[in-house]
Amino acid sequence: MNGEETTAEKNTDSAACVSASLLKSAQAPEREEGSWVSWSATLQGCPGSEGTPVCEPQPDVNLKEETNEQKLYQVANELLETERAYVTRLYLLDQVFCAKLMMEAMKGVFPVDAVKGIFCNVACIYAFHSQFLLPDLEARMKQWDSQPWIGDILEQHVPFLRMYAEYVKNFDNAMELLKQWSQRSAQFRAIIQDIQRQKVCGNLTLQHHMLEPVQRVPRYELLLKDYLKRLPAHAPDRNQSEKSLQIISMAAVHSNSSIRKMETLKKLLEIHEMLGGEEDIVNASNELIREGQILKLASRNTSASERYLLLFNNRLLVCVPKFSLVGQRFTVRNRMGIEGIKVVETLNDAYPHTFQVSGKERTLELQASSEEDKLDWVKAFQQTIDIFQKKNETFKCASKEVEEEVSTEELGRRAPRWIRDNEVTMCMKCREPFNALTRRRHHCRACGYVVCWKCSDYRTALEYDGNKVSKVCKDCYSILTGRAAHEESSESKKRGILEIEAAQFSGSSIMCGFLLYSEKTRPWQRVWCVIPQKEALVLYVYAAPQDVKAQASIPMLGYSVDATPRPLDPPCCFRLCQSKSIHSFAAESEELKQRWLEVIRVAVTGDVASITLPDSGDLVNGGHDSDKTLCK
Repeated sequence: MNGEETTAEKNTDSAACVSASLLKSAQAPEREEGSWVSWSATLQGCPGSEGTPVCEPQPDVNLKEETNEQKLYQVANELLETERAYVTRLYLLDQVFCAKLMMEAMKGVFPVDAVKGIFCNVACIYAFHSQFLLPDLEARMKQWDSQPWIGDILEQHVPFLRMYAEYVKNFDNAMELLKQWSQRSAQFRAIIQDIQRQKVCGNLTLQHHMLEPVQRVPRYELLLKDYLKRLPAHAPDRNQSEKSLQIISMAAVHSNSSIRKMETLKKLLEIHEMLGGEEDIVNASNELIREGQILKLASRNTSASERYLLLFNNRLLVCVPKFSLVGQRFTVRNRMGIEGIKVVETLNDAYPHTFQVSGKERTLELQASSEEDKLDWVKAFQQTIDIFQKKNETFKCASKEVEEEVSTEELGRRAPRWIRDNEVTMCMKCREPFNALTRRRHHCRACGYVVCWKCSDYRTALEYDGNKVSKVCKDCYSILTGRAAHEESSESKKRGILEIEAAQFSGSSIMCGFLLYSEKTRPWQRVWCVIPQKEALVLYVYAAPQDVKAQASIPMLGYSVDATPRPLDPPCCFRLCQSKSIHSFAAESEELKQRWLEVIRVAVTGDVASITLPDSGDLVNGGHDSDKTLCK
């Protein structure tokens, strides 16, 4: 490591960084001198060059009951020791991971902004703890006989903990960037893996070490509460300690809510490693419900095979053990989506405690270790299925009523708004594409739809036009004359999943508007995109705003969102990625891009209830009037 840097230069940069943190969190990475030996010793919980590690408390050789002064010293000393260990983790994040990645990023291998986005303000956090808080604590513990208190030090430094708010807020984005660039760049992934294999990393991943700052503030809160319990009311630093606790408690509120999410993420990371890093499960929308050993019964004979089940809120992974020298390792044998899964108890004379799990992909007969274990598995499956169905009922239960663009009461009585020719590419009734020779565009004088000649070969009197006989489409003819009414219901029954009118969705959508669209390596094209209220987790792509059939529908649940700029992409670009499927979009402005991302990032998690509708007067697309559509 390049640990011996110019001290004067480093102290100047670090002091400026920490001072600026009170007003605004900084992004520039800092460097600090350090010893690999002492750092490695602390990470592994072994004695370093000085002191005794926290994990090996000294035995109480003095059998006398500890005095209150001794207890205060122990709390203060624990704060110091845990601070030393914490600084070593920050050193690892800033001086090792961030430094090496930034060095490669400066060569143009991957974006510098990606590295800055991952490590956020770690440099300032590290500079504050290593050059200010830790040295002050070490100096005070050496002077404990004459100054047996720490309240004044905490009061001086706790305002700087506000910089943690930025780190906690950025954590989800950091994890997403780390995941994306680990998949995209082989060199990015190799640098991280090389560091993780080193002894000083303690066999932990970068994600594990990045959890440390999130967990540190609540740790301060617990230690300070313990200190105040033992602090006499007349102590000189009593008021200072109480004020410090108030500030720390406010900062800990944000960290505690994030810690619950981080604990889930930490478990997903452990499973990700257990599966050899091959399964894409590290996602904020994933939650592990239950895991454990079980037997799978063969369908053709009486043999049973050992399996390891991982039940998530949206999928079931059936794994088989594989040989490994380091911890448990498994290979995924079967994957089953929770949607459509059914679980039932079964009776098998040769194999007791069995139950069956059947899904769209396959059916499994499983044997638990006991009746209690079987009931626990069945209950876990059923609860997961119920929650999944309730969460997705908004977009699963489509309305059975046909929504009319034009009110039937006013049909023929008032002039309709004509759909512009350039807003459709196919007949709005039969869905056949238009062309200049055999299938030209015609307008229905009753509803204003653009239809082909076959679908507009009807005439009837229109009240708004002085009862003049005019050309209308077959649906309006059926409504106005009462003839051939059965054709509408027959037609509607034949509709496919993509055959839903764009205008019908746009009128009751969460988001709609023009975007540039490209799938994989296909050329970019301008399309009309809609996220309907009734199917809030599906993005429909139309060639034009009034088309009656979508080009594509993207079920966003489970997709990852990537908004990182790429050199060959147009401005304001973002992508929806899942396995090998990549859908690229580009908005007309950065503001529109962020508004789309705000909705899509919620939709990919499946949290329909959190998706809020725009204000009724909010325009999705700016620009020409023809490009503007209200989200109602």
